[in-house]
Amino acid sequence: MSLPGPDRVDASLLTGVSETALLTLSGRASQAAHPDAILDDPMAIKLVDSIDFDFAKFGRRKGQEMALRSLAVDTCALAYLTTHPKATVVALAEGFQTSFWRLNSALPDAQFRWLSIDLPPVIELRRRLLPHSPRITEIAQSALDYSWTARIDSSEGVFITAEGLLMYLQPAEAMQLITECAKRFPGGEMFFDVPPTIVKKVARNGVRSSRQYRVPPMPFSLSPRQLADLATTVPGIRAVRDMPMPKGRGWFFGTLYPALWQFPPIRQFRGAYTLLEFG
Repeated sequence: MSLPGPDRVDASLLTGVSETALLTLSGRASQAAHPDAILDDPMAIKLVDSIDFDFAKFGRRKGQEMALRSLAVDTCALAYLTTHPKATVVALAEGFQTSFWRLNSALPDAQFRWLSIDLPPVIELRRRLLPHSPRITEIAQSALDYSWTARIDSSEGVFITAEGLLMYLQPAEAMQLITECAKRFPGGEMFFDVPPTIVKKVARNGVRSSRQYRVPPMPFSLSPRQLADLATTVPGIRAVRDMPMPKGRGWFFGTLYPALWQFPPIRQFRGAYTLLEFG
């Protein structure tokens, strides 16, 4: 639990899907602080220490799966920024992700620009808690308000992240967001993740992570086969790449989980890390 203090910022007003940003932050920070860390994320650790919030309400999850998702995003973003060093990264519903600082440290002479989009309460907290940079622009609005697209200079390339977002949208909203990005940013790429399709059927009221907390419902998901079909059904999508699960720590996350992720009989029933290439 993060203890109250004069320099801590209260985040207790966040509710619903916005509160899940604190859940994923807690998981990443826990993994970054591990003696055998799989994610180098000192900013996440500092962020948790700066927030006055009862993180214990989320239960005893250690967050390795959250750190692995961030590693998957970083891998895709780094590959794009290596060939498009002056690109703009658009982080949709960014929450308390700290990807900018991880990528900035990983790239020599980093020049990419960053657009952080989230609802006003989250953006207000980000502005109070995180370092300022002239390369970061924050927009306090819903990712579904497409006016943000007009503020992007796409001449040097665009990489869009929708980490932990689409599953909380209604199916029509999620597909419209994908369609709009494909239409407006030719030559760009987009990363997003979705849970197994069975989740929306068996957990219509969300998933309980502890006695005090239930993760909100996730009405949107597609199987890897359905995701592959986006290349032929959504104009502007040139290719759909099913990304592998990064290797974590320990026998399960380091060996079994990545192997099961690619095991053909299971593949269509798992979640997905998806990279879209726009033509």
